[in-house]
Amino acid sequence: MLAHTALGRATQVARYWSAAGCPVVIHVDKKVPRHTHDAFVQSLSDQPQLRFSDRFHCEWGTWGITASTKAAVRMMLDNHPDVKHVYLSSGSCLPLRPVADLQTFLEGKESVDFIESVAVSDVRWTVGGLEKERFTLVFPLAWKKNRFLFDRLVELQRRVKFERKVPEGLVPHMGSQWWCLSRRTLTAILEDPMLPKYDAYFRRVWIPDEAYFQSLARLHSAKIESRSLTLSKFDFQGKPHVFYDDHLQLLRRSDAFVARKIWPFADRLYDTFLNNAAGVMQRAEPDQSKVDQVFAAALHRRTKGRPGLYTQSRFPRNNWENGVTAAPYSVMQGFSELFIDFENWLADLAQDARVHGRLFHKKKIQYAGGAQGIAGALSDNVALRNYNAKAFLTNLIWNTRGERQCFQFSAADQQRVRATLVKDANAEISVITGAWAIPLFNSDLAFAKIRNIASDLQKTESAFLKMLKAPSTKASVRIWSLADVVLSPAAALEHVLIQVRADPKAHVSAPPPMATLDGFGKFLQRLSNEGLHPYSVGAFPSEVPPSETPKEPIKPYLVR
Repeated sequence: MLAHTALGRATQVARYWSAAGCPVVIHVDKKVPRHTHDAFVQSLSDQPQLRFSDRFHCEWGTWGITASTKAAVRMMLDNHPDVKHVYLSSGSCLPLRPVADLQTFLEGKESVDFIESVAVSDVRWTVGGLEKERFTLVFPLAWKKNRFLFDRLVELQRRVKFERKVPEGLVPHMGSQWWCLSRRTLTAILEDPMLPKYDAYFRRVWIPDEAYFQSLARLHSAKIESRSLTLSKFDFQGKPHVFYDDHLQLLRRSDAFVARKIWPFADRLYDTFLNNAAGVMQRAEPDQSKVDQVFAAALHRRTKGRPGLYTQSRFPRNNWENGVTAAPYSVMQGFSELFIDFENWLADLAQDARVHGRLFHKKKIQYAGGAQGIAGALSDNVALRNYNAKAFLTNLIWNTRGERQCFQFSAADQQRVRATLVKDANAEISVITGAWAIPLFNSDLAFAKIRNIASDLQKTESAFLKMLKAPSTKASVRIWSLADVVLSPAAALEHVLIQVRADPKAHVSAPPPMATLDGFGKFLQRLSNEGLHPYSVGAFPSEVPPSETPKEPIKPYLVR
């Protein structure tokens, strides 16, 4: 047992093993103060089968952990000739099944070694970028205490192309530190004449406790089962999962003999499992796959979460979200400018949707029905919306799940949300380009000012269109020019209605009236004469008389 913290719990577990007739050798980290160590030793002085090995300074990722393990193994083999297997555990490990279960499991398997041992080329679980390099570079510094110097030393060795040679005949393998090895294999490792050379090599390997016995067992073992009998799980950052009281049923389900890492204050776990010495014999193979699905789901929930839900663990990391928003929604640009009372028309035909005005209007958030707020305490405060436009949108969609949200967008609106819209697969964006010109056409502003505003709006719209047409765009996008929609408004209106109602058979029987466009062609020509080409409007006729404003052609039909 390797102990360095929570020595009170280590005392309980050591007594549990000893009471079952197992000899125990404990190594206490040299960083533990002398008086704490002495009190720990004294608390176990009544256990005749329990010994303490020489102390080493153990720093994560360095040779000390391996050296302390070797010393404890030597003491175990020298003092207990009847031992057939040695089980390595830590002070934070907890036996999950009666010791008799483990003893029965190991009967007749004197030559079998249970150690996770995977060739470096096949390892895919390492975190930190060092796989093969941990065996070919030198690591004289502890990473946790000297991260800056550690990283600089690695960079220097890479730059000068330094590479150590692996001792002849040794194939580096990696795996869990927690193993159960046979006496035969451990004796062969410790008596190997090449051991001084191997020790000198592994002394400068990074995290040797995950490679030393894993590699040397391959040289001497008669039969390796590449698995650990200890349940030990790690998260996506390579940090061990800690088990708490509410993991009781999960640990029972694993059928593992031992689990780490147990929270020192998990009283329920310690009381339950350490009082199970005379429990029912399970005679089940330890099978971590029984709980792997639970950990996989936890990993997905932690790194991805529910679609469109942002939490403290994910929100600061851009693009870590599981979908930008929680549900599909519709964004319409140019429709409210061209069609009179468009929002009410759409709301009447799509009663399961909530149709807003321009949510990103620079002066007023136009919620449906003129509301001053919406679910989730989202107010109509423009300053709050502008502080984080993405959060405003994602909160809106999350808080109104089950009801489709539709809103208008304009080149005259606050544009910060554009980048969020284009990368959101839930966004269904319909754009009538050039519709920004209609409010200007109907305004009483001086034409010089109209010309300047038109220039800015067209540039803004052009930038948005470029984003919408980019290969990286995930939103569903449909674009028409104003000229095309004026000639055939039904196509654009039916597309929007089908999208909002999620009904491929939706049909526009009574389209909303269009804004008056008498003289609009001449207005566009005047803009051109002033040096602004309104290309986004499309091929709108410049000489259309007021009485000849394009009408939607009547569709033919068959009477039977």
